[in-house]
Amino acid sequence: MQRRRIAVAAAVVAAAGAAVAFTLPSMAGTTPSSTKPASTRSGVAPQILAAMQRDLGLDGDQATARLKRAKWASGVSATLAAKTGSDFGGAWLATDGTTLKVAVTNAGAADAVRAAGAVPVMVKRSEQTLDAAKEKLDAVRADAAGVSGWYVDVKTNKLVVVAKPGRTAAAKSLAAEAGVKTDAVSVLTSPATPKPLAGTDLHGADPYFISLAEGTARCSIGFAVQGGFVTAGHCGSAGDQTFDQNQVAMGSVKASIFPGDNDEGFVQVTNGDSLQPFVNDFKGNLLPVAGSTEAPVGAAVCRSGSTSGTHCGTIEAKNQTVVYPEGAVTGLTRTNACAESGDSGGPWLAGDQAQGVTSGGSGDCTTGGETFFQPVNEILAINNLTLLTTGGDASTPPSSAPTEEPSTAPTDAADACANLPVQAQGSLNRAGQAQAIPGNGAFRANAGRQVACLDAPAGADFDLFLQRHTATGFRTVAKATGTGDKTLSANLRSGVYRYVVVASAGSGAYTLGFAAP
Repeated sequence: MQRRRIAVAAAVVAAAGAAVAFTLPSMAGTTPSSTKPASTRSGVAPQILAAMQRDLGLDGDQATARLKRAKWASGVSATLAAKTGSDFGGAWLATDGTTLKVAVTNAGAADAVRAAGAVPVMVKRSEQTLDAAKEKLDAVRADAAGVSGWYVDVKTNKLVVVAKPGRTAAAKSLAAEAGVKTDAVSVLTSPATPKPLAGTDLHGADPYFISLAEGTARCSIGFAVQGGFVTAGHCGSAGDQTFDQNQVAMGSVKASIFPGDNDEGFVQVTNGDSLQPFVNDFKGNLLPVAGSTEAPVGAAVCRSGSTSGTHCGTIEAKNQTVVYPEGAVTGLTRTNACAESGDSGGPWLAGDQAQGVTSGGSGDCTTGGETFFQPVNEILAINNLTLLTTGGDASTPPSSAPTEEPSTAPTDAADACANLPVQAQGSLNRAGQAQAIPGNGAFRANAGRQVACLDAPAGADFDLFLQRHTATGFRTVAKATGTGDKTLSANLRSGVYRYVVVASAGSGAYTLGFAAP
């Protein structure tokens, strides 16, 4: 990991990620008295609706309907991804913001899509196949000269490589070097040069400061979590000391990744500053954070930043690799919302649902541009963090298996098991026999909590394992063992998963219900 996170033009750094909308509105001595919780319309702050009207041309009712539909689509997409396994080709909301389209590779899966109220689209390649192609490109990202990034486009069922003007041949050569089939790749030419959205603007809008060897860097808080807050990874390295806007020692950076697999950071607050589940819109209002349900491709999303204020756009792609001057970062979400220097680290919302923190982009809010954010659920899962919400509950509570290490899952998922959306039946005839679910391969899940319940036959001892696909094959990340029925709950990062039911003793038929984010 690089120690030098922020490009500096002088010995003293006055800019790293800049002051952006954040979730510490009641920090002692830091909140203007005019700042107040925003009233909501059907759970959506009017400031978000106003921004959607300005940027997307939607009136209040249309904006509210789109946000509600996106939340529904998120749950349906996750269920279908788990149910159809390796036949799943991705999901997105159409340009009308209400029609959910789901790509699948066979007719049987298409029937399941229709039954769920979505529109099936037959495609050649599954999302897992395209993800595998993207991982090949990720493996050669050090050779990405002339290329600014790549991502899976579920709408066209291809891997899109973004090339700089005149460098189309370089993009094709990179894909060929990685071993990606020609017919699975399309090249998009763009003059944009993404960069981390750090800035030198010293606005008086809820900053915090990081002490670096080069000097003092300035960033902003993303979302409040138990014990601190999340922000962009390029805002400092683990161990860096932090200070609040009154220059009072706040705590330190406990975790940070940039560049590489993420652009994410976690700052632990130890000075007694009050953490609350709100986003400052810099107009005297606090926007509520009620959870972190991940919105689908095609959904409307809004971000807030101290430089450019609140702006909205649409999610265009997920899991994009972006090539920054400091190195490539994978796993980012691509949007057409604008942002400017100084907006780094700030929060993204879909209604009242936390989506991520600003990583970088290109352009500005005068001429337009593109912006990438780091999904917040990935940060929570990797660091075993709990998002603070207005309901006072944990939207992603800590798990005994936050990393990819085998563990025994807790038994607090019993209540969630009664109506789990995916049900699978099977039968094990002897001790030592095992079956993988889904039977047609595996399923892709977003970062967040996965829960499962195994109804085992009386008198038998069946164990349940949840496995994540890695470069060396499937690896157990959570398990539930012992006698009787099993419940499993684990907060995990995004990836491809499968369940395995193993007969330790006895035989008979079983039922497995499970849900993934």
